[in-house]
Amino acid sequence: MKKFIESFINVWKIEELKNRILLTFGLLLVYRFGAQVTLPGIDATQLANLAGQTENGIGSILDMFTGGAFSQASVFALGIMPYISASIVVQLMGIAVPYLQKLQKDGESGRKKLNQITRWLTIGITLVQAPGYIYNLYRTIPNAIIAGTNPEMISQFSFLFSSVTILVTGTIFAMWLGEKITDKGIGNGISLLIMVGILARLPQAFIQEFTSTITNNNGGPMLLVLEVIIWLLVIIACILLVMAVRKIPVQYARRTVSGEFEQDGNRQWIPLKLNASGVMPIIFAQAIMFIPAAVAGLSDSETSQSIAGAFSNMFGFWYNFVFATLIIVFTYFYTAITVPTNKMADDLKRSGGFIPGIRPGVETSDFLDKVMSLITFPGSLFLALIAVFPAILVSIMNVQQSWAMFFGGTSLIIMVGVAIDTIQQINSYLLNKHYDGLMKSGKNRKAVA
Repeated sequence: MKKFIESFINVWKIEELKNRILLTFGLLLVYRFGAQVTLPGIDATQLANLAGQTENGIGSILDMFTGGAFSQASVFALGIMPYISASIVVQLMGIAVPYLQKLQKDGESGRKKLNQITRWLTIGITLVQAPGYIYNLYRTIPNAIIAGTNPEMISQFSFLFSSVTILVTGTIFAMWLGEKITDKGIGNGISLLIMVGILARLPQAFIQEFTSTITNNNGGPMLLVLEVIIWLLVIIACILLVMAVRKIPVQYARRTVSGEFEQDGNRQWIPLKLNASGVMPIIFAQAIMFIPAAVAGLSDSETSQSIAGAFSNMFGFWYNFVFATLIIVFTYFYTAITVPTNKMADDLKRSGGFIPGIRPGVETSDFLDKVMSLITFPGSLFLALIAVFPAILVSIMNVQQSWAMFFGGTSLIIMVGVAIDTIQQINSYLLNKHYDGLMKSGKNRKAVA
């Protein structure tokens, strides 16, 4: 602990890093403040029905990612999720659209154009989602909409137009905050906004579980302690999943004075991540899981209603079985499109490197592809297990659903991944200024003249 405190103190000795951290905290506070501002024309005292709609099911996921803004009819009700959706669409279209493929290869200028396309697509997605959100408000809390009590159509249209404009502006402003944190702060701005929104729900979820187990005598203190221990173990498992890599040894030939290569050059590694796709398979699978309930809900038949009920219960067996299967499938799919084994083999060959015992070129590409397939299988199973673990916990230990959401799924993996990336960002600043990393001794290292 003493070493950690010394390292933490060293963070504040670096003026640039201190300013970046303070700026990041300031922008995050602005985002959290905006999440508490209710849309004009809505009576904030009558939002109980909307909050009840987001206590369970898919609504709870949306509310968690927005830090409660969704259930509070906030100006940030849609949060940063339209930007995430636009980023996914642009990334997937980059596989098939030649123009986007060209931009991906154009370096910094291409990246700026892709970011601009993503921003415009974000606005388009928000323009579609915002009216749907307002319609849900009309259906769920009609008495809370002050403008809706006026029978004049102009008043209702004015409320709809102003609310959609504010929701779109809120999403654009949240996107701007995330980009500023990335450029001027400590990086990972969009991910930090999502993580802060998730963490904002943690105290409330824990208090509800504490009340259920201690105050209502539903298991007692020992059960609560056991739940906390399981939660910490799951966090450790997520850290191992995020950090685990398969090291492929690489030999680099050493160039002699005459220009020829010798075979006893430097030995390095190619780190292939066990979970190269990150949290994206869960996001893809979650989006697909919206479809069965929506389609089945269009019919009044008994079979359709049964299907709609099964896929609306995110803690039910069939929902989680299909959910886990989709995660495994999407893990292979996303890994295949994001890990360019052919490019890795070509770059290795051009730099004079080779994998011992493997011919450079096509054989190296096939070898890397085979290794990725082998390590992706256990990685996908582990990811699917973490995703459905909240449902397992609810069925076995009967914990509160809001508290169970922090035992796995998208929320926990996002928190772990963003926390690790942030620590690595801070470590890089410390090492550049001749300090040991955040988890090291923290003593000033002498610079080599």
